[in-house]
Amino acid sequence: MSISKLQHRRSRAAAKAELRRRNGKPAYTLPPTTSNGALLERGSDRPFRALVNDLFTIASRMDMVRAHLGRRMGISGPQYSVLVAVAHLQGEGGVSVGAVAQAMHVSSAFIATETGKMARRGLLLKRPNPADGRGVLLSVAPAGRLKLERVAPEIRAINDLFFGALDATSFTALSAAATALVKGSGKAVHFVSAVEGDPNAALQAAG
Repeated sequence: MSISKLQHRRSRAAAKAELRRRNGKPAYTLPPTTSNGALLERGSDRPFRALVNDLFTIASRMDMVRAHLGRRMGISGPQYSVLVAVAHLQGEGGVSVGAVAQAMHVSSAFIATETGKMARRGLLLKRPNPADGRGVLLSVAPAGRLKLERVAPEIRAINDLFFGALDATSFTALSAAATALVKGSGKAVHFVSAVEGDPNAALQAAG
């Protein structure tokens, strides 16, 4: 580092210190955003904040990719996810709305609505569930299979790029961590709902 750059840095630091002295107030420090010791590094939540930012970025990019693949098939991003889930879960006899909802961590009402739309477009088939007179079994219709098969090479290419940095060990670890985060995020959503209903009671219940 040159002497001029070093002097410039010292001047900026001195100016900031002088500004703090004149204001009579210390520089603002954000309180820790978690109290879980396992997520702190020597009391600092900086690594945790970096992780949260990374997760937001990943989620945003996954939504972007899903929307793209949906457009390639002429459906919405969420409908693409539902169609793929049905294809994976249908087996020989079809899959129930509830099973798809459980796998995707969404409500049965959402699955019923979106599969109804795709059934009307001829992408999914619905038939009565012999084990539940009020339910239906879902399977991918020939038109839906054709759309999936046409974009299958692109789906593989995108997933290979998106998850290409993982080896078998890190994939297993990430899968376990994701499962734990799904559970924890469910509790957080329940807490948020409680706060919106009664903030004081929710905070007291959370300890």
